[in-house]
Order: sequence, then structure tokens, then C-alpha cells
Amino acid sequence: MSADRPLEKLRVLVADDSPAMRGIVRAVLSGFGCDRVFEAENGLQALAVTESGGIDLVICDWKMAPCDGIELVRALRDPARSRDPFLPVIMLTAYSETARVREARDAGATEFLAKPFTAETLYQRIAAVINRPRPFVRADGFNGPDRRRLERDHSGAERRQARQS
Repeated sequence: MSADRPLEKLRVLVADDSPAMRGIVRAVLSGFGCDRVFEAENGLQALAVTESGGIDLVICDWKMAPCDGIELVRALRDPARSRDPFLPVIMLTAYSETARVREARDAGATEFLAKPFTAETLYQRIAAVINRPRPFVRADGFNGPDRRRLERDHSGAERRQARQS
């Protein structure tokens, strides 16, 4: 990201059933220099936009109908249904309970941000997606960014045994 216009080349899709919230996110992104913002009212519309290609980041709400944010993330991560299963997704939602954060993570969301949000916290999530991308994992029942965030020393033959002090 360049210092003067850090996000000017980024193409962002904002999927939220609230026109007001889409407008707020668009205004914040514009303040960052990101003027290539696309909108969708629900997950189905968002999928259609991503199929045309050219989207660099999706910011989506959880609660939308007929296709919510979790269904959208799962569809985006499914290589059989998605043009780009590696597309970064920030889940932006009022549902901030720990179980919801885990559910979004387990669906394949790249980052999570609770509403109400600040411009600074949105920028931090976007910067994390761009500057610190996590490797993708493909396993039975999960396709998405590595869910582990903590850096730990996993070297050595007995790495799974408890350390002794």
C-alpha cells in the first residue's frame, strides 16, 4: 500500500442488506482512497459480482436474505462454485459473540470486524489482508485461510508434548 493513496487500486465488494451501511463503508473506503467499490444487497448478488472477476476484497454482513454472509463465504471458498476461492473476505457484523467469530472463521472468513466499527479498525483489517496474508488450507470440511494466528515454535520431534519448565 502506498503512503499517499494506500488503497486506490483495490476493488472492493461491499455486501450488506442495509443501503445505509453500504454507504458508510463506501464513504470510509473513499476516505482511504479506494473509489472502486461495488455493492450487493445479499450473498447471491455478491456471488454474481465475484463471478465477473476483478474483485480484490469482499466486505460482507452476516445477516442478509436470501443468502447470508456465512453462506456467501462458504460459496466463495468452494472451488467448484467460486471463480476465486482465495478471495479475502472481511465479515463485518453486529454479531460479535465468540461463537459467531469462530463460525465465521470456520466458514473461511479472512478477518472479522464487529459493528459499530471505526475507520481505523476497518483499515487495520484491510491492511492485515494485504500485508499479512495467511496461507490457505484445504482439508476435509474446510477451505480457507489458516485459522491459526499465534506464532509458536513447532520445531522438534516431540513438538506435541507439553514443555517442562
